[in-house]
Amino acid sequence: MNLFNVYPLFDITIVKGEGCYTWDDQGNKYLDLYGGHAVISIGHSHPHYVQKITEQVSKLGFYSNSVVNKLQIELAEKLGNACGYPDYSLFLINSGAEANENAMKLASFHTGRKKVLAFRKSFHGRTSAAVRVTDNPKIVAPINEGMDVTFLPLNDSKAVRQALSSEEYCAVIIEGIMGIGGILIPDKQFMQDLRQICTETGTVLILDEIQSGYGRSGKFFAHQYADIRPDLITLAKGIGNGFPMGGLLISPLFKPVYGMLGTTFGGNHLACTAGIAVLDVMEKEHLVENASNVGAYLMAELKKNTRIKEVRGLGLMIGLEFEQPIKELRHKLLFDKHIFTGVSGTNVIRLLPPLCLSKEQADTFVKALSETLDELS
Repeated sequence: MNLFNVYPLFDITIVKGEGCYTWDDQGNKYLDLYGGHAVISIGHSHPHYVQKITEQVSKLGFYSNSVVNKLQIELAEKLGNACGYPDYSLFLINSGAEANENAMKLASFHTGRKKVLAFRKSFHGRTSAAVRVTDNPKIVAPINEGMDVTFLPLNDSKAVRQALSSEEYCAVIIEGIMGIGGILIPDKQFMQDLRQICTETGTVLILDEIQSGYGRSGKFFAHQYADIRPDLITLAKGIGNGFPMGGLLISPLFKPVYGMLGTTFGGNHLACTAGIAVLDVMEKEHLVENASNVGAYLMAELKKNTRIKEVRGLGLMIGLEFEQPIKELRHKLLFDKHIFTGVSGTNVIRLLPPLCLSKEQADTFVKALSETLDELS
């Protein structure tokens, strides 16, 4: 049997990781500035994380949600205090797409409406029940059976107000920072307008913080820069530092009813242990603050390079836009400089390193990027 070939793969086999570094099966060491799509939050193979996972797997990896799992309760309490939403409830699932599906289900149940409003260049998952949109119209999909989606330009409050005035939309969904869209940051005023318009029209505001959350932006959630409180917040990626896990933060606006939502593997014992360990390390090592400080330093250094058209982002969620396609640049960074980076479209390099990135490691990238650009000029 062959793999279903839907992802382009580099011919590199990674066998070990530590902090912000990985090693391949040939012994080559790489600086990881992508972290598996923003998944590695506290660094590869953190000792505390490994210890807790190992201890838990020796006792119990999974049992069904038909019994009390005290680890879920512990995780909910820790997460509520860490992110600033102790009055919200937590529903645990397995992935970001699943988190968004459940958020939109709740919004539809709550309002009795079927339409959802999203924004161009957004990305909310790859399943048929989640919003996904890029510049390629062939990969736009409906949200849920019986639902349809409208895509508007980002930062256009007038268009949002006009659409929501129909009171046909159950929800607006927006990323705290658009990752796949090119590290696009919604305007603060637009986010505040969105909150107000949703409140006025009885529309549920969903913040997709799957990539931009968990400290990556320099705050726990990127939307906290706009001083708003969404009705629902979706999580995944960094929540488990590589262990498959997703979550939905639910405001007191919603009242739980048995059978409303369900999951088989969500919130299993191993996943919760991973999630608790991540929060322990983030608190002890001040990783949110580190993301803010090192991210600001890295962006300031990158902005000195006039060959980069634009440097944008917050914390350690950074996009570097170039006038020309970056395929060869990214290839040389990986194979010549041994630095992993991400991509958005054809002209944007995306940086999503572990939140423990140091200024010295940031300097390594700045120097390598400059040298590579010299070689390509």
